[in-house]
Amino acid sequence: MASRSPRARGTRVDGQSVLTLILAGGQGKRMGVLTEDRAKPVMPFGGTYHLIDFALSNCVNSGLSDVWVVEEYELHSLNDHLRNGRPWDLDRTHGGLQVLPPYTGGDEEGGFARGNAHALWLQRQLIEEFDPDVLLVLSADHVYALDYGEVIRAHVARAAQLTMVTVPVPPGERASRFGNVVVGEDGRVRQFAYKPDKPISDTVTTEVFAYDARALLAALQALAEDGGAEALGDFGERLVPHFVEGGGAYAWAFDGYWRDVGLPDAYWRAHMDLLDRQSVVLDRPDWPILTAGIPRTPARIEDGAVVRGSILSYGCEVAGTVERSVLAPGVIVEAGATVRGSVLLRDVTVRAGATVERAIVDNDACIGAGARVGAAQGDLVVVGEGASVADGAVIAAGEQVAPTGT
Repeated sequence: MASRSPRARGTRVDGQSVLTLILAGGQGKRMGVLTEDRAKPVMPFGGTYHLIDFALSNCVNSGLSDVWVVEEYELHSLNDHLRNGRPWDLDRTHGGLQVLPPYTGGDEEGGFARGNAHALWLQRQLIEEFDPDVLLVLSADHVYALDYGEVIRAHVARAAQLTMVTVPVPPGERASRFGNVVVGEDGRVRQFAYKPDKPISDTVTTEVFAYDARALLAALQALAEDGGAEALGDFGERLVPHFVEGGGAYAWAFDGYWRDVGLPDAYWRAHMDLLDRQSVVLDRPDWPILTAGIPRTPARIEDGAVVRGSILSYGCEVAGTVERSVLAPGVIVEAGATVRGSVLLRDVTVRAGATVERAIVDNDACIGAGARVGAAQGDLVVVGEGASVADGAVIAAGEQVAPTGT
């Protein structure tokens, strides 16, 4: 790449300009009915937050203010939430939040990306024009709090081409769901395997990557010339192995809470972790998770209601029993209804006499009087947005109820 232009921008860390790219375009098929009509990064979490809030809040708390969000699937739902970056103080005249819609360059490369590495290729011209020293690339669907400045400083100190944040395999997860790494004593990544059938270690990547921007663009060009741009696929297929094989990839071990919530079971488990206070802290004064929200009245607990070990958001009305559950704003649990071990999203109604156990119930769904959804044992039930479960109906463990209109 040519030398830096006088117009070069970017937040500076240890003298290096940094551009942050949040990849928020995934369709989220593995989330089933929960992402039929919304982008996965705007899935609610913890009652009042959304998944992309974690990456955005980490950026702001880390002092990184040049943040681009790459959109694709159901981008209207993401734009409604981003609000030009205002909730994160990123609505600025210079720098701040920029939203990159699907690439429509008018050539054969137009259309949706064929993976996150291919997404970087499609945005390469804009990255080159910005001309950062370090490109920080983040996923938008993970729950964690991390100072990216620490990662970038380690990356710069090592003169690394790629620094990947790693964690031990989270409890209840399989290493084969992630990129696996073997790390040498000097922190260099010696081996990498992408979602292997047989894991090579119990250390996995978190999809937080710091790249030397020039090395990244050169690698993308070389790999595209070798096998075609669309064959770049996801990071783990060709791009990360390229840097590992060249000896320029290092690991940065993260010892805090991190959870990939790209599956309903993982999404549910993260909420149970939140109830158990297992290092999931959303209200640290020194590291707040910021979000866009609409004010509502405080939650109301009626006489005779029973609430145990749960989180109730503003606007909730509970007259029945709620145990070990997370209720988003506006949820109504009528007298005689019971909710256990469940995650209820915005404006769900659980009618009198109904029971909801081990379930995720999406926005505006209604569980009819006397209905039974899920069971104390067995797989999760997922009820789609706006769905209506009839009075007295039984939704067995493991079933999914389609959203309204599908």
